[in-house]
Amino acid sequence: MKGRRKFIAGCAAAVMACAAGLPDAAACTRVVYEGPGRTVLTARSMDWKDEIDPDIWVFPRGMRRSGEVGPRSVEWTSKYGSVIASAWNMATTDGMNEKGLVANLLWLAESKYPDFDPAGGMPGLSVSLWAQYVLDNFATVAEAVEFLGRDPFVVVSDYIPGTRKFTSLHLSISDAGGDNAIFEYIDGRLVIHHDPSYTVMTNSPVFEQQLALDAYWRGIPGTLFLPGTNRAADRFVRASYYIRAIPATDDMRIAVASVFSVIRNCSVPFGISSESEPNISSTRWRSVSDQKNRVYFFETALTPDVFWVDLTDFDLRPEAPVMKLSLADYATYNGKANESFRPAEPFRFIGIR
Repeated sequence: MKGRRKFIAGCAAAVMACAAGLPDAAACTRVVYEGPGRTVLTARSMDWKDEIDPDIWVFPRGMRRSGEVGPRSVEWTSKYGSVIASAWNMATTDGMNEKGLVANLLWLAESKYPDFDPAGGMPGLSVSLWAQYVLDNFATVAEAVEFLGRDPFVVVSDYIPGTRKFTSLHLSISDAGGDNAIFEYIDGRLVIHHDPSYTVMTNSPVFEQQLALDAYWRGIPGTLFLPGTNRAADRFVRASYYIRAIPATDDMRIAVASVFSVIRNCSVPFGISSESEPNISSTRWRSVSDQKNRVYFFETALTPDVFWVDLTDFDLRPEAPVMKLSLADYATYNGKANESFRPAEPFRFIGIR
């Protein structure tokens, strides 16, 4: 690779909203709940030391996209519409498509991506588009695993401009059938963990070691003792225990409330930070995706209410407009927020030049 690649200013900040640059710098958690009657919900927390400025977007089918890494960029047209949460309108951090596939990006300090040659070789995809690529192109986890397992492109990342912090992420996906997969780049190689049982993911360590932690703690009754710190490994244990302990129900009111209670339990209280412990970052927002009914629930720390977006009520045809729900200036919504969306020009994903 020739020369220093640089993200447009702010790129890495957008996609590393779960990180502060240390192995345990992020406190993001992702958990999947499966109940009777094909009830599947995926929740995630987004933690960061500063304001994140998210917005909620609805993208129709038929959007032309580029991997944003120059002439060797992957190009595609979206097959599916989606609802997503952006960070600073530079990247998709998580979302759900019209088939009920959910994608979530979390920080993983151990990530090491393959080398990318912008002058030739394999095509590339900016890490800011990794989650959106999956939402645009796949209906199920199995489809995504089969295609991405061929290594059709290189995921491209770099240092945050002016810092020594490298943008290091792993990707989790879940579908409406309850299937799950985790994608990590370890030592320049894509590692895929694919199994319906992989319902919990946090940050470090790598997912294989997270599974070992889970196996150990399953032998210790959660009613007697659970680790309570903000460390990623401890959050993994709590999420894994509680998502199995809450009621198995197809009553969506109870199911959504139960899943929110789990992801809140794995969150960091608002306002907590420490100069000596930069790994402690406040939870800024949480989402829960109802993959059975295609409803996306969202709450932020600085507004008092949970609101939701019913993706099935949007026009997702290729000629339909992109729609945006602005969360700027502490905008507050309650209940179903579909009518508060407004047509908007789509943001440009950040890449390299």
